[in-house]
Amino acid sequence: MSENTPKEHCLVIFSGGQDSSTTAAWAKAKFAKVSLIAFDYNQRHKIELTQAKIIAKKLDLPLSIIPITFFENLVESALFLNRQDSTSKMHKDHSNLPASFVPNRNALFITLAHAFSQKIHANHLALGVSEADYSGYPDCRGEFIDAIIHALNLGSQTRITIHTPLKSMTKAEEFALARDLNILDLILEDTHTCYEGIRDRRHAWGYGCGICPACELRKAGYEKFLTDF
Repeated sequence: MSENTPKEHCLVIFSGGQDSSTTAAWAKAKFAKVSLIAFDYNQRHKIELTQAKIIAKKLDLPLSIIPITFFENLVESALFLNRQDSTSKMHKDHSNLPASFVPNRNALFITLAHAFSQKIHANHLALGVSEADYSGYPDCRGEFIDAIIHALNLGSQTRITIHTPLKSMTKAEEFALARDLNILDLILEDTHTCYEGIRDRRHAWGYGCGICPACELRKAGYEKFLTDF
């Protein structure tokens, strides 16, 4: 596929966070048409969906928010709104993963987005997963992404291509990409990453509690961006 793909439509799995917002801007620069899809799974940081609407409007991209609140009845995670567990601890069912891990979340998101892609005639999917700078989630690995899109294409007789432009990037490199895409101010001011849903505390790197794993990762990435880029 060439760098410029005219007349092609990309659906971005979107949350209103740094990763997906950067991916959305990347897709807008690359594809002729871009749409966004977000999921309400009764996440602890549901404020991200409010921010997703703001960011979608600023990027001038259509956004569909799909309710899947049933999901919290199927899996265990500290990331659900009605859970009191600390996101800094280890997962109850997966002792080698953080409590914020949501089993099968990316599998469900990609499956639903793949279905929606067919409805809106999008032949590309994009999501902002990263292997280089993430919390150890196994469903962010390239081998998983490649496997599930292959299975979905087989099962629906489609040839939808999936893109993970941030896969090998650190958070510092993501900030640099945002700068190059002219959305660094949007990333700092409008995106939401904090697992606790805190938006009344503004730091140099954005809003958040400053102590949850997501905030710590973002803070460290921004500081490295300032020194290295």
